[in-house]
Amino acid sequence: MKSLPDVDMVLFGGTGDLAMRKLLPALYQQVKTGTLSTASRILAAARKPLDRAGFLALAEATCRPFLGDAFDAETWAAFAERVHYFPMDAVQAESYGPLAEALGQHPERVRVFYYSTSPDFFAAMSANLGAAGLITTQSRVVVEKPLGHDLHSSREINDAVGQHFTERQIFRIDHYLGKEPVQNLLALRFGNVLFEPLWRREWVQDVQITVAEQLGVEGRGDFYEGTGALRDMLQNHLLQLLCIVAMEPPTSSDPDAVRDEKLKVLRSLKPFRPQDVATKTVRGQYKAGAVASQPVIGYAEEAGVAPDSRTETFVAVKAEIDTWRWAGVPFFLRSGKRMPEKLAEIVVNFRPVPHPIFGEAHHTNRANRLIIRMQPDESMRLYLEAKQPGDAMALHPVNLNLDFAESFKARRLEAYERLLLDAMRGKLTLFVRRDEQEAAWRWVEPILDSWAANEDRPKFYTAGSWGPAASSALLSRDGLAWNEED
Repeated sequence: MKSLPDVDMVLFGGTGDLAMRKLLPALYQQVKTGTLSTASRILAAARKPLDRAGFLALAEATCRPFLGDAFDAETWAAFAERVHYFPMDAVQAESYGPLAEALGQHPERVRVFYYSTSPDFFAAMSANLGAAGLITTQSRVVVEKPLGHDLHSSREINDAVGQHFTERQIFRIDHYLGKEPVQNLLALRFGNVLFEPLWRREWVQDVQITVAEQLGVEGRGDFYEGTGALRDMLQNHLLQLLCIVAMEPPTSSDPDAVRDEKLKVLRSLKPFRPQDVATKTVRGQYKAGAVASQPVIGYAEEAGVAPDSRTETFVAVKAEIDTWRWAGVPFFLRSGKRMPEKLAEIVVNFRPVPHPIFGEAHHTNRANRLIIRMQPDESMRLYLEAKQPGDAMALHPVNLNLDFAESFKARRLEAYERLLLDAMRGKLTLFVRRDEQEAAWRWVEPILDSWAANEDRPKFYTAGSWGPAASSALLSRDGLAWNEED
């Protein structure tokens, strides 16, 4: 991998959870592989009153478990040489003096400002960077989700950041787009001719996209009460995955060529009428149960959560795309906390054969499936019917398994590592454009409005289950079932 040009990476919220778990380990890996030049710097900024040595001690203690076997003292020392720390309040303009002085030492460099903070601070940070003269033509800003809680607030944040950065300088990150299997989905679709004739309504029966978490709210009850599963996961991650599955082939890999096609998908999603929300969406909330054989409390008992909370920890939606390619094909999206396992996968179910020539007794009635799994393992499996050994013509499902860990021995980049590299290089393909984001908010808002107007609480599901029974009913109305139930 080629080295990057000299870069100054500024991490606002440098002592926060995201910086310690994902960003600093990703930058460490870039030092280990030699992609981050020796002159590049990592400038962490946060409110904690630490000196450089104190920050590095905190970073090593916190990051080390996330680095695992990749950690070694020599690489960490080389990484630490690049790290500087600035105790500051990023919303106060007078705090920017030391940071400005440090950046002023190399005005010609690419500057990447990573907003690893609450979106409430994005406007002030952008204004303060602008007032301090720190935004150059070589500057970029990376903004984390959730970018607002509805279309209006999203526009306000984008407007505020856009006053100081051009659209080409704004990198709206969705880390699912940096995952290796999502990259391989693009390669599968647009680097091979095999699936393109089948990737349409005539041959695809339904598509299921699942992102399940075993974790609960992990002490973030206050935050989650104002967010919920639909805003936290479906509006961004799941809709981006849907776009990758459903988009038309772009004319090139140019960022806008790819993002134009994703935007067309979002604009083609069938809008929700109030009566549709009751039949095409499910919201749930976990109650006490057991996950991984360990008892866990219900959401309403979590710290910071109202006992009568109506916040959903599970969401399932039937989406429909009004295009010639996908008309009549349901896309089922679901995400939830306190699920039986940590799982992220896309299941493309193809239609069954029109006539079972071997007779019903010797047919499994299992249609062909393509399963793209993003976690816990990264793989693609194509399920086919084959003859079972023996005298009878009995069919049995088998699968062609592409295990990326076995097929490619080279180390795979973590999602944040790939996306940080792209931000440094100025590659926008895997980042979300403003009109994409607004189209996604526009589609989910009728669901949010309908739920807000409805006084019913979410349907309860036991922690450690796959969600409320209504989630299964959502598919059974079309004669279908979730992948684990089929």
